[in-house]
Amino acid sequence: MKKETLKKPRLMLAAAKSGSGKTMICCGLLQYLKRSGAAPAAFKCGPDYIDPMFHKKVLGIDSDNLDTFFSGRDEVREMVAAAEGGCVCIEGVMGLYDGASPSRTEGSCYELAEFTDTPIVLVVDARGAGRTLISVIKGILSDDSNGLVKGIILNRMTGNFYERFRPCLEEELERSGFDARVIGFLPVLKEAEFDSRHLGLKLPSETEDVLRRIDCVADALAENCDMELLRDIMEGAAELEAADRRVSRALPLSEERPVLALAYDEAFCFYYRENLRLLEQAGLRIERFSPLRDRALPEGTAGILLGGGYPELHGAELSANTAIRNTILEAVECGMPVIAECGGFMYLHERLEDAEGKEYDMVGAVKGKCYPVGHPVRFGYFELEECRDPFWSGTEGVKGHEFHYYESESCGERCVAVKRATGQRRSCMGGSGACFWGFPHFYYASKPVMAEKIAGAVKAFADRR
Repeated sequence: MKKETLKKPRLMLAAAKSGSGKTMICCGLLQYLKRSGAAPAAFKCGPDYIDPMFHKKVLGIDSDNLDTFFSGRDEVREMVAAAEGGCVCIEGVMGLYDGASPSRTEGSCYELAEFTDTPIVLVVDARGAGRTLISVIKGILSDDSNGLVKGIILNRMTGNFYERFRPCLEEELERSGFDARVIGFLPVLKEAEFDSRHLGLKLPSETEDVLRRIDCVADALAENCDMELLRDIMEGAAELEAADRRVSRALPLSEERPVLALAYDEAFCFYYRENLRLLEQAGLRIERFSPLRDRALPEGTAGILLGGGYPELHGAELSANTAIRNTILEAVECGMPVIAECGGFMYLHERLEDAEGKEYDMVGAVKGKCYPVGHPVRFGYFELEECRDPFWSGTEGVKGHEFHYYESESCGERCVAVKRATGQRRSCMGGSGACFWGFPHFYYASKPVMAEKIAGAVKAFADRR
């Protein structure tokens, strides 16, 4: 693929830690840019599913994940360069330098900014601190070996204190030789905050008046920040030399393609857009259905994909829909390819226990039950090291991520995964033949043969019918 030098105005919003207000400010900034006619595109650092849903709520278009563990330097550069629209906002994850290990920045959003030559705007949570904030900011800037941090937004700070604090911060930054500029501040916006739960923010669909909240943040940014300076930072981003991926993505989708039924509703909504794109490019037509409400699969279904989400919050409704549960079980028993990750895997069990200890009947394809343990289980990045089942041979090396508070009595032993941070090996993945399920979320682009295997199995099933 021929490389081009492309001009793409962009910035990354990053912070010292989670909970600093990155998502709120990113959504507000996207809304501000959209109002001004800039046609922004959005990305999220890391494997997060929920924050991109907020981006989509603002933009009306999808938001992709950028992850340096899943993808190499060239891949992430190409994704940014190929983004539709006039500019790009990248929302960081955790702290700026937090990655695979405390000893290095590998896998961090700083590494991503470095790979994509993206200027960084640092969001600093000012709650409960004063002069110490200057030390925190200077410490972060002192580790910025590439000079990528170009701006600072002080979040949850009063206007009166900002007027006294800003000159002190600017004086310290100038004295220390840092060229990061203070862009402005945001006051505490209780009317605009997003609620959280164990896996992150509550979904946009669960957030009351979510667009009004985002409008409130956009208004506060316009009132309290130097938006011209922020736009200058975006425009100052270096040109990107990368292959243009837009042509390869724009493949026609034929109506004759076999149907992959995609579970999508409040209980199942965690999907990497790149995975779905690869499945479409491999020849499948994706049709959504709701295990909460639909009583049948889409017409012509030849495969089922059950993604992650929050089935534990909808146990009663999922259990009550016996029609779709029985249909999915029959699909498994007749050999239809059924792929399930995390929440979808939980749904396939005989029983699902919620946080209050109440059990609900589920699909019944996986023996035993899923139950909460009160803490993250096997959290972090992994790579498939071995596939013991010949059907899935060749997928060794596919990368993924786990983040769940549930355990299963039947995790499966078809594959061996190795954890990125510790090197620990463990068995995972159940099912048989083209049915493949477990807690891991896979990123197919790290090993495209994964999408090809799934598509091939769906096509083969469709041809047999």
